[in-house]
Amino acid sequence: METIRLLTFSTLYPNDMRPNHGIFVENRLRHLLASGRAHSTVVAPIPWFPSRSSRFGDWARHACVAPIESRNGITVHHPRYPVIPRIGMSAAPYLLYRATLPMLRRLLVSGQHFDAIDAHYVYPDGVAAVWLGRALGLPTVVTARGTDVNLIPQYVLPRAMIRRTIAGAAAIIAVSAALKSQLVALGAPDDKVTVLRNGVDLTLFRPVDRTSARRALGLTRPTLLSVGHLIERKGHHRIIQAMTRLPELDLLIVGDGPQRDDLAALIERHKLAERVKLLGARPHAELPSLYAAADILVLASSREGWANVLLEAMACGTPVVASNIWGNPEVVRDAAAGVIADENTWEGIAAAVRRLLAQLPDRAATRAYAEQFSWDATTDGQLALFRSLCPRRTSSTNG
Repeated sequence: METIRLLTFSTLYPNDMRPNHGIFVENRLRHLLASGRAHSTVVAPIPWFPSRSSRFGDWARHACVAPIESRNGITVHHPRYPVIPRIGMSAAPYLLYRATLPMLRRLLVSGQHFDAIDAHYVYPDGVAAVWLGRALGLPTVVTARGTDVNLIPQYVLPRAMIRRTIAGAAAIIAVSAALKSQLVALGAPDDKVTVLRNGVDLTLFRPVDRTSARRALGLTRPTLLSVGHLIERKGHHRIIQAMTRLPELDLLIVGDGPQRDDLAALIERHKLAERVKLLGARPHAELPSLYAAADILVLASSREGWANVLLEAMACGTPVVASNIWGNPEVVRDAAAGVIADENTWEGIAAAVRRLLAQLPDRAATRAYAEQFSWDATTDGQLALFRSLCPRRTSSTNG
């Protein structure tokens, strides 16, 4: 079988300055390429910024990203695109397109060839990718991942561009059935949207020695874990407030972001400093030990497409409490996995934790549940989709 040559396009992709940024895109791609039936060059545009001074925070980190890097054997290009204050949201697709097209034409002139564009996140990335595909004569597949479908279409101009992108894409992938339903509501034909859920790396995320993991973290009491960027929609504040009803438990929060100071103040206000710890961001490779050390992972998000942390925790043997939002009930479907909170409030989270604590599943059963979510089915689905879109290309242009 011929190798499919992809151009993977997304602003959501890790780099040397932000190694956990968009890691779910990298993970899916790595498993696809491991099949030996696809090759990809990644184009992950970075906002342009003139200074590397640390006083500018994340903006300076953008400036420090190398123009080209290699991650896990994959070549990643980082063209710069301007971000314009105030009008940036509406202008972003065009700015991405104009910044990337000349670079892609140079790659083609240099001898690189592509069979299709593999774009991630409908807006602005997918909009720009469909324009790029039209300019280069390539079919474009766009993956919808969450807020690109369940939040951004609330804005008039982005919604119009999203609808045109749905029409112009060769195919669309949704990471959950709930996201597919929303895409259909936005005008996508049912047969144009394929649901290919995220999987979990069962080799990386696996049970480890729990006693050692807890000792390394200094844990002596039952412990909850919350993992995710420190932003409002991830709901860490709800879990902190829930701790006022759970005095016998401790909580670890892993992640960094703009809400860190607010969360620290909330911890102090509720006098929880002895029981709730902000651990900051941790390398992906450290997560299995953190999951293993916890008794329960709690996810209180208000929006998700497909929450990878749920499967990662389960693969390590740790059951979950998850908010009742799009996607989560598709992941947590069995008592071995955990429970879905009846209400995504701090009271509802506390009640769900109590409910799960009363009937904690065997950790081996939780791991066994997660094993049905390997990446194999997703990889096979991607290969079938790309081959259906460019059969003549993959048979005639590859040597």
